[in-house]
Amino acid sequence: MEHNISPLPNGTQVDEYIIDSVLGGGGFSIVYNAHLVSDENLTVIIKEFMPKKLAVRINETDVTSLDPSAPESYNKGRKLFFQEASTLATLKHPNIVDVTNFFQTNGTAYMVMKDEKGVNMQDYIRKYKGKLSEKLLRTVFPQLLSGVKMIHDKDLLHLDIKPSNIHLRQGGRPLLLDFGAVREQMKTRLYEARVVATSGFAPIEQVTERGYMGPWTDIYAIGATMRSCIEGTPPPPANKRKDNDPMKPAVDAFKRKYSKVLLEAIDWAMEPDQRLRPQSCDELLAMLKKMPEESESQTLFDKFSLNKLSNAMPWNRSK
Repeated sequence: MEHNISPLPNGTQVDEYIIDSVLGGGGFSIVYNAHLVSDENLTVIIKEFMPKKLAVRINETDVTSLDPSAPESYNKGRKLFFQEASTLATLKHPNIVDVTNFFQTNGTAYMVMKDEKGVNMQDYIRKYKGKLSEKLLRTVFPQLLSGVKMIHDKDLLHLDIKPSNIHLRQGGRPLLLDFGAVREQMKTRLYEARVVATSGFAPIEQVTERGYMGPWTDIYAIGATMRSCIEGTPPPPANKRKDNDPMKPAVDAFKRKYSKVLLEAIDWAMEPDQRLRPQSCDELLAMLKKMPEESESQTLFDKFSLNKLSNAMPWNRSK
């Protein structure tokens, strides 16, 4: 018999907010559209900690551990969720999700975020099977790198950059989401089974013992996300690339559809050996700022005007 993990009913008041509807959710949380009690026109997004395997809703609002005799896992997860919210609240950047409030009530924790209209990058990749335009990549990823650079400057690592954690607003303004895997930078680490590692986007040092993680770890994930925008599928898992890499370099696989310099940037970011990757966001940003050679530029850019970037994405897909 399934336990109760139903969402909060529409109209429920949580702190100073009224729940309007369920927006989505996953294995660890439920996401709602909501508005302020004092102003129904001021809308927000609320994320409720609700891990399916650990929690149960005991009435319309209250949440508790699924196993009352062993609440440690649930309580630890709630604490980590609250820490994520408090970390995000300090990261103010135009390309990082804006957490405006966080609190605990109903036996669980909540994170309140600014409501910004847009689409999920993974949905676009799935819809168009990749083939997103060079213009989109050159618009989105420098901005994304700027946000990630600020995270690194605070001695943090995101460790879960992937298309589904990127929200695209009008004009190609990205927001980096989901900081549940964020960690402080360390020179070395012992293997932690709980470290988030999304297959295809996590590099080898993130999934092996004593991995030497740093800014280059997030940079690999950014490169893998860029490649996914082109190819339409995640790259092979990092452990399969370690010895006999089955992945064809982007400069060979997509040379007729994208500029050489863009493809070289993707391949550089996705070097299996972390020492050969860009060591900072600034290095990859500098590469992405390089424009194609004149002959390529005429093919890839001249027929598109920048003012079209405010229209529907994915902005001139590669045919």
